[in-house]
This record gives sequence, C-alpha cells and structure tokens, in this order.
Amino acid sequence: MMRAETPPFWWRPKAWQSLMLAPAAAVYGRVARRNLENGERADVGVPVLCVGNFTVGGGGKTPTAMALGRAALAEGLRPGFVSRGHGRASRGAVLVDPAHHSAAEVGDEPLLLASVAPTCVAVNRRQAAQKLLAERGVDFIIMDDGFQSARLAIDFALIAVDARRGLGNGAVVPAGPVRAPLIDQIRFADALLVIGEGDAGDAVIRQTARGNKPIFEAALEPENGARFAGLRVLAFAGIADPAKFYASLTALGAEIVETRDFPDHHVFSSDDMDDLSASAWREGLQMVTTRKDAVRLATGSAAMQLFLKECEVLDVALGFAPQSLGARIIRDTRRAFRRRKFG
Repeated sequence: MMRAETPPFWWRPKAWQSLMLAPAAAVYGRVARRNLENGERADVGVPVLCVGNFTVGGGGKTPTAMALGRAALAEGLRPGFVSRGHGRASRGAVLVDPAHHSAAEVGDEPLLLASVAPTCVAVNRRQAAQKLLAERGVDFIIMDDGFQSARLAIDFALIAVDARRGLGNGAVVPAGPVRAPLIDQIRFADALLVIGEGDAGDAVIRQTARGNKPIFEAALEPENGARFAGLRVLAFAGIADPAKFYASLTALGAEIVETRDFPDHHVFSSDDMDDLSASAWREGLQMVTTRKDAVRLATGSAAMQLFLKECEVLDVALGFAPQSLGARIIRDTRRAFRRRKFG
C-alpha cells in the first residue's frame, strides 16, 4: 500500500510532467516572489525566529523548532510557538491545550510543539502571535513554517533542509516541490540548517554559500533507540518522508519486514488499523510508528487509542552540531530584533 501526498515526480530528476507544468510554475514563482518582497511583515513587539524550508512538506521544521524552543527556555526566555495547524477543524486563533485538544482540532505538529512551550494555531500568524503575547506573556516567538507567507517581521529566518532529500527536482510548485524561486528565498533567509547526512542538499548548500549565508548542521537523534535492536517490525508512518523513519529504525538494529506509507498528517481509519494489526499478527511483527503519528492516534477515537497500545513509538530529537548552536541562534535573533527596533 503506497500513497503519497506530493507527486512522486517531484522527488525524481525532471521529467515530462515538470516540463508541462513549467508555465504554471513560472506564474506561481512570480506570485511567491512578490509576496516575499512585499509581504506586510507585521511587528509584534518581540523577537521572531522563523523555522522554514524551501520546499513543500518535511525537512525537519518541527523538531528544529522544538529544539530551539528548549534553547530559548535555557536562555531564560518565555518562548511561544506559532503554527498554522495543518488540517485542523478549529477556526480562528486557538491556544493549544494538549490535555483537551485532539490532532483533528489543532493539528498534530502543534501538539508536539505544545509539549515544549505555549503554542497558538491560526491561519493569520499575526493573530496567533498577538494571542500568545496577550494570554501567555511570551517574550520570544518561534514560527514553525510561515517563511514564505511574510505575515510577521522575522528577525532570523532559519531554513531547514534534509541532506538526504534535498530539493527534489528543484522546480517550483506545481512542477516541483520548491515553494518560490530559490534565489529569492535565499535572499530573505539568514542561515541554512542541513539536517542529517547525504548529498541531495549539496546544490542548495552551494547556492546558499554563494549568497554569503551561514550553513549550520544538525541531526535527528533517537531518544529510545535501544529498545528496537533485534525487533522484527512492521513500520508505518503518515509523514512527509517515511523512508527517513525506516532508515532510522534499520540503523538502530531493527529488522524491517514490512512497511506501510500513508500521506502526511493521515487520519487512520478503522480499515487501516485492522489491516495493520492483522498483518503484524500474521507475520509475528511488532508495529512501530513515529511520535507524530502517535499523537494523532493518542488524541483520536477510543479505537485509535486502543490500537496505539499495540505499537512501539520511535522518539527522536534534533541535536545541533555543535550543541551550543541553538543558543547562538536564539542570541542572534535577539540581536537582530534590537537592531530592527532601535538601530
């Protein structure tokens, strides 16, 4: 069972599909460029750190934002996260309460962020930031995504790129996964964060370096990896890049007998869960999934919560190289804010 949220041709060398969509991509690119150059960029009165990426989906934004939230707390700040909340049912600006909200109501990634610091979801990120300031007293905003929307005045834009996945075919939406012409995005970025190992990101690294922007490194590190060594597993994931999850399990010594891919943010149906359970029971496999998938299951129906009890969950956290990099980014953001406000 193979399903994907983004077209598979986006992640292969350019083919006929990209060529056919090139005129539409040119129009999309012009609109995206205009937005980057002329966005309203509202000032909310506190430093704003944006964690974005150049492409649609994936890239490690949320683990990066969580790591930076912890770094801000360690610096004695009161950070708050702003997120759109992909696929959520709620409307307006909503403060996320992990004890009462489900992933369906506020989104799965905001629930992860809220485990670190106060989080508000809204289509209008300015409204979300203002609600955090007014009701949670935050003094530092971290945006999970929103780089291209240009809704807030950003003091530091950190762009995450997966070293293994890169920019796919390098074309702009809809011909490829790139959200705006790369040269324009680099102009408004402050630094690139390369996550993991691989050479798929080499082209964007070279272009970012030519733009005289710093390039940082980080890796996703398992937090409970020892429990997977020697396990025969059925691994399943509804994330942007399931292959990265499977590679992590293999590196930990798990024997992956079967995998199931679902679209990013997938809501598991009864049929999905029954099929997974039956396959695992038939082959004598342990089901394993990601923490992001587990959040959707844990805050879903009683059947979802019961199904989750059958699963192991791989927890990962982003580690900066060097470890002090998180604190440096927080401090650079605050310095940029002071320059913007006071010259």
